[in-house]
Amino acid sequence: MVKLSKRLEEEAMRIHSEAVVIDTHCDTLMAFMPGQYGQPAARKLGERSDKGHLDLPRMREGGVDCQTFAMYTGRREGQPDALYTAMQMTDIFYREMEANEKEIVPVTSAREILAAKEVGKCSALLSIEGAEPLMGDLGILRNFYKLGVRMLSFTWNWRTPFADGLSASRAGSKLTDLGVKALEEMGRLGIVLDTSHISDTCFWNVAEVKKGPFIASHSNSRTVCDHRRNLTDDMLRALADHGGVAGMNFAPEFVAKEGPTVEKLVDHIDYIYKKVGPDHIGLGSDFDGIGTPPAGLEDASKMPNITRELVRREYAEEDIKKILGGNQLRVLGQVLK
Repeated sequence: MVKLSKRLEEEAMRIHSEAVVIDTHCDTLMAFMPGQYGQPAARKLGERSDKGHLDLPRMREGGVDCQTFAMYTGRREGQPDALYTAMQMTDIFYREMEANEKEIVPVTSAREILAAKEVGKCSALLSIEGAEPLMGDLGILRNFYKLGVRMLSFTWNWRTPFADGLSASRAGSKLTDLGVKALEEMGRLGIVLDTSHISDTCFWNVAEVKKGPFIASHSNSRTVCDHRRNLTDDMLRALADHGGVAGMNFAPEFVAKEGPTVEKLVDHIDYIYKKVGPDHIGLGSDFDGIGTPPAGLEDASKMPNITRELVRREYAEEDIKKILGGNQLRVLGQVLK
């Protein structure tokens, strides 16, 4: 647990409160889905739970201003009901937004995120993790855009009609022709490309053909912790060259091989800061999609511990605010229409 002097604690809490705190990935929508055989959902957004990692009360306590809720459907390769499941999750997302409209609003632009914070509300962005629901059809992509989706990753770990994931990469594989066309359509519409989970070779093809910024919504440094889901130094440089952002993932196996803690997560921030500067680091917790989070990051209410640790390490206030959400807000402002 990060402990500070009274003066530094007050400084950290002021910075955290003033910052626009954005988390670019959680899997919490799955917990809101009805159970088998008509059983009720495990949790509700508006009710504080002692299970999982994220709900609105814990977001409030942790000062999370904007949470990206991912729709994940790739439980197995070639998921036949992916579109059906994603449509269910879209409905759940908006029903939860309506049930808690006094405290949280769905957003599709950076302006709306700022407007929500101005009036004391949280905001929520909708994303698709793994393009299985698109069924290889750009028309379905356009329909999801109309439903509010503003972030998309082409893969989870499997192969899709757009690209290879980390568990299906062929030697030298690239984006498919459809993947390149999807990139162009996403640019036209205003949808952020997320490269977390994509194969290394497909990442490099994205860097080659993509114009403008893209993100890795929940990926850390592979040098600090050698896991294939993390980014190599060269990937971090390519991401930075495009004006993109890497969102720090709280999955324990991505943070440290032994004893993951909030301090060890900030070690990733330190390393990336030294490699590419303060403009390409963000937060992408992966809450409710991971096992036991690192000590000090047990759930969304613990987000201020990252700010505390950055203050303890004497990061400049401007850089802390960039890391907490300013960098992601910049990318959203550039990409979203």
